[in-house]
Amino acid sequence: MRDAEIRRLWAANLLCAASVVLTAVVPAFFLDGFTVLGTHLTWLCVCSVCVGTLNVMLCLVLKPSLSPKRSSLGNKISRFLKCCIYFFMSCILFHAIIVLYGAPLIESVTETFLFAVLLSTFTTLQCLCMLGPNIQAWIRVFSKNGATCIWENSLQITTTCSILGAWFGAFPIPLDWDRPWQIDYFRLMVCFQ
Repeated sequence: MRDAEIRRLWAANLLCAASVVLTAVVPAFFLDGFTVLGTHLTWLCVCSVCVGTLNVMLCLVLKPSLSPKRSSLGNKISRFLKCCIYFFMSCILFHAIIVLYGAPLIESVTETFLFAVLLSTFTTLQCLCMLGPNIQAWIRVFSKNGATCIWENSLQITTTCSILGAWFGAFPIPLDWDRPWQIDYFRLMVCFQ
């Protein structure tokens, strides 16, 4: 049983990684002038939609969190609406955190919000797919030694690494690029490309 769960988790993670890579390559065939750096807003939207859709489909197909009770249609609609509200709240929260860490408040609001949506897709959406809108389950999973299965352990790792990766990716941005050695280093790197 555990080996089968590990294989399912491995396949799910490979599919998610492949979807991120494919969002950088495939749109170039359909959109004129598409590059990840040149049309970064388009890429943020495409990546968020693809990863989000894949996460929801994997949750429906692999069923990592089987609920022992059957629920009515009204309960399912209520859970879906709560999940949508939680996802939107997480987008707003990540946007506020990104602005508090130094992103421009007015000049780049679209870029900042789309980055918050992407970060919410990698963190909150996976939690909503596996745990649902149950705050007690979220607290249990993200508390020390709270994961009870391999899927919850993977959820902890993915969420933590996504947030740390976003922070470490933004960490070198405030460097002063007016220093002579930085300009020379940049010119050197451009020459080798």
